[in-house]
This record gives sequence, C-alpha cells and structure tokens, in this order.
Amino acid sequence: MTYSLGIDIGGTFTDIVLYSHKDARVFSHKELTTPDEPTTGAIRGIQTLLAREQVRGEQVSRVVHATTLFANALIERRGVKTGLIATEGFRDTLEMRREFKYDLYDLFIEMPETLVPREVRMEARERVLADGSVDTPLDEASVRTAGAKLVAQGVESVAITFLHSYANPSHEKRAREILKKDFPALYVSISSEVSPQIREYERTSTTAANAYVLPIADRYLESLAERLKIIGVGCPLLMMLSNGGLTNVSEARRFPVQLLESGPAAGAIAAAWFSKRSEIGNVLAFDMGGTTAKLAIVEDNKPLLAHTFEAAREKRFATGSGIPINIATVELIEIGAGGGSIARLDSMNLLKVGPKSASSSPGPACYERGGTLPTVTDANLLLGHLDSDTFAGGTMKLSVKAARHALNPISGALETSAEKTADGVLAIVNENMAAAARVHVAERGFDAPRFSLLVTGGGGPLHGCDVARRLGIKRVICPPGAGVASALGLLIAPARIDRSTTLARRLSTVTAESLETQFEKLEADAVEVMKDTLIDGATYRFERSADIRFVGQGFELNTKLPQGPFNENTSKKIRDAFATTYSRVFGQVPPVNDIELMNLRVAAIETGVDRPLNLTASGRESWKPNSQSRDVWHSTSEVFRNVRTIAREALKEGERLLGPAIIEDSSSTLLIPPNSTAYCDSSGNLIVELE
Repeated sequence: MTYSLGIDIGGTFTDIVLYSHKDARVFSHKELTTPDEPTTGAIRGIQTLLAREQVRGEQVSRVVHATTLFANALIERRGVKTGLIATEGFRDTLEMRREFKYDLYDLFIEMPETLVPREVRMEARERVLADGSVDTPLDEASVRTAGAKLVAQGVESVAITFLHSYANPSHEKRAREILKKDFPALYVSISSEVSPQIREYERTSTTAANAYVLPIADRYLESLAERLKIIGVGCPLLMMLSNGGLTNVSEARRFPVQLLESGPAAGAIAAAWFSKRSEIGNVLAFDMGGTTAKLAIVEDNKPLLAHTFEAAREKRFATGSGIPINIATVELIEIGAGGGSIARLDSMNLLKVGPKSASSSPGPACYERGGTLPTVTDANLLLGHLDSDTFAGGTMKLSVKAARHALNPISGALETSAEKTADGVLAIVNENMAAAARVHVAERGFDAPRFSLLVTGGGGPLHGCDVARRLGIKRVICPPGAGVASALGLLIAPARIDRSTTLARRLSTVTAESLETQFEKLEADAVEVMKDTLIDGATYRFERSADIRFVGQGFELNTKLPQGPFNENTSKKIRDAFATTYSRVFGQVPPVNDIELMNLRVAAIETGVDRPLNLTASGRESWKPNSQSRDVWHSTSEVFRNVRTIAREALKEGERLLGPAIIEDSSSTLLIPPNSTAYCDSSGNLIVELE
C-alpha cells in the first residue's frame, strides 16, 4: 500500500496528513511548529504520524509541502544580506518606488524598508531599449567590479535587474555567467527569469525578494529532503505554489518567491474542493490559524487568482504600504488575528487584539510554555469554547488557571470580570476579521451575503459563525478535518506552472499569428517544468490570459482569453472578453476604440486530478471526546450555561442539531450559536444555518 504525505508549516502549528492511495483514507496529526528550525517539528510530527498509523517511510510515494517560512523572512526581515546590480543610473529604483504615499495626510508615514540597502546596490554599464535592441553593450568589467565590491561587504545573494531585460535578457544572463564564474558561492537571481514583465520598480522588487530568500529556501529544502531520506521517505518532494498549484522542488529552489503564499493557497484549494462536494459554488474561504486569519473568494468552485500582491505591509489594508511582488497567487487577504493574537490595552485604556502573536514560542499563556500574555486562545479556553484535555487531538493539555491569570491584569484595569474581558477579546477579534473581509469582498465587486462562509483552520470553526453573522452571511460550512484543511489541500491540488511575458502592443497592431507564436513559446517553457513535476502519463491543459487596458490608461485588468490556436476571429473575442471583465469591476465600459495587451500569461494545469478523500478515523488516533457537555459562557446573560458537546463522528447524515451546541473532532471545535441549526450533508460537510 502506498501513501502521500502533506506537510503545512504554519506560525503556530505544523499540520501533517497521510493519504492512502488504496482506500483514500486520510490521517492527520498536529505538531507545534519549531520556529528556529522548522524542519525539526515537521520531522517529529511525521515520525509520530507514521508510527501511529504503522506506515513505513518507504511506503510514502509522494510528499507535498507548504510553508510560511519565506513569507515570514520577508515580514520580519530575516533574509540574507542581499545585493543589487542595476543598469547604470538606476540603482535607486527600489528607494524611489513610484513616488506614491499610501496615506496622503500622514506626516510621519513609514514606507516599507528596502530589502537591499543603498551601500550594496551597484551599477553596471549597459543599456537595452524597450524594443529589445542594444543601445550600450554590456561592460563586463563593471559587472566584475560590482560583484567584487558586494562579496567584500558580505553579500550572499545578488539580484540583477537591467533596464528592459524582459525584452532582451542577454545582458542579464551574461552578467550571471560572470558572477557565477568569479564568485561560485554567490546566489544570483535575474529579473528576466523571476519576473519578465514591464515596470522597473515592481520587477526589481520581485527579483530582490527572490534573492533575499533564495539561500534560505535552497538550504531549507535541501535539509528537508535529506532528513526525509534519513527517516526512510525518499520519494519526490513537491512544493505548493502561491497560485494553488504544485511544482517540483528544483523549480521551487530557483524561484522561492513563488512560495510566499503557499500555505494560504492550499487552504483556498481545499475550500473550493469541499464546497464543490456540497454543490455550493460561491464561498468565502475563512482559514484562521494560530498566527493569522486568511480569507479568499471562491467563485464557481474556483479561487480567484491575482498576478501581483504586496508582502509585509506597513499598514495592513493600505495599498502601497508593502513590497510589490509579481507572481501568480490566490487572491486573499491576511489578517493579524489568530489563536495566538495578543490582547492589550492601548494608551486610552481601550481593549485591542493583535496583530502581534505569541505564535508557538512561547505561545498562549494556557500552553504553559513560557507565555504570560493573554491571547485569543486563552479567552476561548476561559469561556468554555475549548476543552483543556482534548486540545489539538489530545497532544497537549491547556491550563484554565494560566489563562485566567493572563487576563486578570486587563480585567482589573477595566474593573470587570475575566470572563467579560475574554468575551470582549473574542468580539473584537471577530469584528476585526469581519471588517477586513467586508472590505476585501466589496473591493472585488462582490456582496458578502450572497456567499456561504467555509471555515477551516484550528480557529475557523470556533469563530466562523460569529464572523458570518457580522457579514450578514446565513450559511456556514465546516468540512471534515477542518483543522488540517490546508494540509489536505496539498494532497488534492493539481500541478500548475505560470509563465508570462510583456508584449505592450495595441491589439489593432498585432496579428493573430504573432500572438499565437508568443503564447506557444510560453507554453513550451511551462511544459519543460511540468515534465519534471508530473508522473509519466499525467495530462495537463493550458489557460491563456492577458493584462489588458484601454489606450491611455495606466494599469490593466487580467482577462481570460479564448483557447488557441488564434485566428482572424480572435481579436473580436479578446475585445469582448475585456469589456465583460471591465464592466464587472467598474460597472460601465468607456467608449474607447482600442485596447493594449501589456502582459501575456499562460497557466499549464494538471488535468484528470480526482483524489477522493475518506476522512474516517483510523481507530489508532488517541483523541476521544472528553464529555457530553460542558459549561460555556453566554454573552447576553453573562453567565455560564451547560451546552451539549458532540463528537463529529457521532453525527449521522441529515440529523439536525439545534444550537447552542459544540461539535468536536481531533483538529477543531465548531460552535453552534443559539437558535441556529446544524446538520451533516451527504458529502460529510457540516452545514450551519444561522438564525
């Protein structure tokens, strides 16, 4: 019997799932993340799960991995010392940005710190024009001089971004050859491979980000592969990309910037899969973990995709306050709200929650691992929402006494009880998440109440019903294995490779034949990576799209294009597709005759992926429900009331349960509010109909 293994390393917990190819059964385990050495916690969790299910390492034929390690390195500025070599006269592109203030009236505005300080930004003499022609040949001596200066300053990784290299990459490729020959230990990223698109700042920013985390990714992924082999797991390692697809580890080691949103993307893929099983097309995928909460829009059982996003924002919801990254990614919003989010009083003695988190080390106070500050998990435990004996599948015990002790300083200052303080903590964090979701959905032209809320992560089922109520949503979906849904998403995701190039031409000046040639080149490039990723006999398809704008506009909308090959009718189809997309976003279409195709994009997507999941417990799991009821705080009456507690496995299909009630499994706890009804549908999803 063979198995697949999914590993999702989050800020607080590492989720591990084991998938049987024979009967589609899935077994899971949660392990506290080890921030200083993430591989340690992952390997320990894998060994625990394999031993529990009596599976040998050599029986695992496929490992799929997602991690927040590289995104956190950007946010916390823990990457390696990185240098930049730019075209002469353009070393300050990263500093100048777009001369745009994300908050016009903030006199003390803080712009995002550049990943590459000015003293390690060098110049090379060369110049390529926008049409790809060479104006000034590459001065190889200037490249060698720049490289020597950077190495002398302790730079480990270099980004090379020459002007208009998307049109002609020859200078960048030659500069890389020179640096690799003279300085073999130096890591080199070139913009014509990382982000071959127009706009110097965004291209430079993306390439610098890739260089910043490249040595970390290379060493980490090499270490993980080696340690997997030590425990007997010697099969291929695949990585989840931010676009919700999979790629081989070699591609991931070259372009780790594509992995920044890998964990949240896996959660969105799982949400799309579970909602489709219940024949519910449109859902908001709400994933709340120990450190952050994520929300993605799933329309017609497909997550929305974007081709750029901002990492490490100075101001959470302010466009322009982060580092722009040009990669294909599941379009989502991240909110600094998780089980480890810390509650505090501000200078006006008002209660605030997050975005700072206790994460897994030292963790919430109730973990009794050194944390003393009050968190969302402490509030949930104190109010009876969590069972202190069966938390995280029974792998750790929680202390109600420690949770109360952590909340007492705040409740004392507010002159109220610890329970009322805990209730306030949950109300604030839920409103924070609902407010962020409300804005995110509205900005994309949608209305939140027309969606269902699908809740995953350890905290999603705990908070989901109240968040849904605040958004005006009437239906909540809680899938089986909700607490490890992102790891499940790794196992059901198809392989996917995205490629792009800049065209920057008016549609009226481009022939169908030339467009077809450009797309065929992109498809051929994607195919080379797919061959190294897929097993023999696997199939895939192509999706074509383009970033299009009306002539005279400054920015574009990504528009899905008809399938190839292109012919004389393609031009009209492209115009119509763009008009439809534009109308949906802006409500009307201006009377402009011509449009411009800026960037052409291709996605190669694995087809025939049908991996059913059987989430029946193995019988070897140690977790069992602790009791049939427990006391839970009732916000309105401000007293504890005894609430029925039910094991998820005990619910029969179609059986309706009237709230208040608690439904538990080994990875999550679902709170059913008073006067709401929950039932298990034929797919195994729990459906909650809110009052």
